[in-house]
Amino acid sequence: MTDVEFDFLRAYLKTRSGLALSTEKRYLVESRLSPVCRRFQFATLHDLITALRNGRDTALERAVVEAMTTNETFFFRDRVPFDLFRDVLLPEAMARRAQQRRLRIWCAAASTGQEPYSLAMMLHDAAPRLSGWQVDLIATDLSTEVLEKAKAGLYSHFEVQRGLPVQLLIKHFEQVGDQWRLAANLRQMVDFRPLNLLHPFDGLGVFDIIYCRNVLIYFDAPTKSDVLGRLGASLSPDGCLLLGAAETVIGLTDRLVPSAQHRGLYKQAPTRAATASPSVPLGRVVGL
Repeated sequence: MTDVEFDFLRAYLKTRSGLALSTEKRYLVESRLSPVCRRFQFATLHDLITALRNGRDTALERAVVEAMTTNETFFFRDRVPFDLFRDVLLPEAMARRAQQRRLRIWCAAASTGQEPYSLAMMLHDAAPRLSGWQVDLIATDLSTEVLEKAKAGLYSHFEVQRGLPVQLLIKHFEQVGDQWRLAANLRQMVDFRPLNLLHPFDGLGVFDIIYCRNVLIYFDAPTKSDVLGRLGASLSPDGCLLLGAAETVIGLTDRLVPSAQHRGLYKQAPTRAATASPSVPLGRVVGL
C-alpha cells in the first residue's frame, strides 16, 4: 500500500465513520483489511482501494468501514457508570418523571450489545418500582454486523466471563452448546437500530439518559465537537450524558457541563436547560 493509497483510506474512513487514523496506524489498516480482500477476492489491497475509488460496490464499502471500526466492549464495562445508573441516575430520573411515568435511554455505539443488555438487567431488577412505566431503551451502532450479533444475544464463554457476575449469568442466560444466550424477555427490552453518529440523529427524539462511551476517542476535535453538540441537543433539559473515562466535553462544546459529583457524567449547561423544550416521539414500549 502506497502513501497515496493510505491517505485515501484515511480520508475515506474519516468521512464515513469519523475514524481519525494517525500515520502510525498503517499496520492496523493492513491487518484488518486483509480478510476483506479475501472475502471479496481481491489479490491485493491496491485492488481493494481501486474498487473503493470506483465507488460502485456498497457491500464492499460497508465491509471496509465495519472492519476498521473498533468493537471492544463487555458487560458492565468499567462498572462505575452502571453503579451510578442503579444508585443515582435511575432513581433521580424516576423522581423527575413520576407524573409522566416514562423514561427514554439511549446507548450510542452499542457494539455487540453488552452495554444496553447490562442496563436491561438493572432495569429488570428495578421492575417492581417501574411497574406501570414505559421505558424506551434504544441501542445504536454504525455496524449492521455487530447489531445482528447484539439482537441474537448469543455470547461465547469468554464474552460472558468479561464483567458479568456469575449470578447474573445463571439468572439471565441459558447455555446453547458452547455459547450462552440472553433470556428473550431481556433481549426484547432493547430496540437495536443502525445509526452513524456522523449523520443527523434528531429523529430518535429526546432522552433522559444517554450512554456514549469510548467512541469519541476515535474522532478528531471538530468531529467530537459536532457529535457532542448534537448529543446535547438530544438530551432533555434535566437529562444526563455519560462518556468514557478518557473522554470529555471541555473545550469541545458549551452545550454540556461536567457534573461536580460524578466523573464522566455531563448535563445541560444551565442556559441551555432553561430554554430547551424537547419533543419526544413514540418508541418501543418495554414491559418490565
